[in-house]
Amino acid sequence: MASAVDVPKLVLNNDREIPAIALGTFLGFGKEGVVKSVDKELRDVVMKAIDLGYRHFDTASVYGTEKEIGEAVQMKISDGAITRDDVFITTKLWNTHHKREQVMQALKESLENLGTNYVDLYLMHWPMGLNDDYSHSDVDYMETWRGMEDAVKLGLAKSIGLSNFNKEQVERVIKEGDIKPAVLQIEVHLQIVQAELVSYAQSQGVIVMGYSPFGSLVTRFGETKPGPKIDDPTLMKIAQKYGKTTPQVVLRWLVDRKIIPIPKTVNPKRLKENIELFDFHLDDDEIELINGFDQHVRYTLPSFWQNHTYYPFEKVDNPIADPFVNKM
Repeated sequence: MASAVDVPKLVLNNDREIPAIALGTFLGFGKEGVVKSVDKELRDVVMKAIDLGYRHFDTASVYGTEKEIGEAVQMKISDGAITRDDVFITTKLWNTHHKREQVMQALKESLENLGTNYVDLYLMHWPMGLNDDYSHSDVDYMETWRGMEDAVKLGLAKSIGLSNFNKEQVERVIKEGDIKPAVLQIEVHLQIVQAELVSYAQSQGVIVMGYSPFGSLVTRFGETKPGPKIDDPTLMKIAQKYGKTTPQVVLRWLVDRKIIPIPKTVNPKRLKENIELFDFHLDDDEIELINGFDQHVRYTLPSFWQNHTYYPFEKVDNPIADPFVNKM
């Protein structure tokens, strides 16, 4: 077996360490709602990923993948391949548990699913609270943040952070909270470079994690999106210079911006390729060149929530239908 990649770590603002790449485990959204893993496929991918050197796994209660991640980690611990301390597990609080007292209840469910007594990082998935029937809740995300802080004080989450918050919302949590967010997880790829938000977060000592890192390079849940593809000439030229693939160049572009990419794949070849990023780096001119693809295009735009008080993004004229209603 090829030797595992030794993934570097970044230091969080609470002095804990976080691996510089995470494996994403959201399997997508289909006609029946959130796509589920079949025949333990995800569990087996996570076990293979551990063999390759992945140590950071990103999940969320709404993904329905916590159990298989937990199984994979437990099996590898039983094999003696790793200890729990070697692995960094990130999961997220869903919008229907935004009241302070609900946060702990939701986290305990996640811990049970994961088969662990703590998570390394607990993120508030969105700033908007929802009621059980998915109607809008008026719970302020600062109340939710108090519940997240409770989790740290009880040792159930080593670090806490935010996901899909805009700059003003992050500023408010930093200003009004007792514990500073350790991480901000946002969509970052060639077409949404997020220069301002990344720069602000990093200036505050908040580590940025970037989801959907491949953007338009890959089909997204069966859909081809406009934008640069794998054979884009600018990316090809950089890839050839380093003897890498264009997806590796895009992941390295994030790493060089001190952003933790969250690539996701169940393909063994790509799983290996996606972690082989730490034997080269891009120069400043190449990073600027890649930044030039920016079009401010979001793939994750839940416009069905856009009338919520705490919706973080720009509004659109024709919001899409809410896929969560009647699907959960």
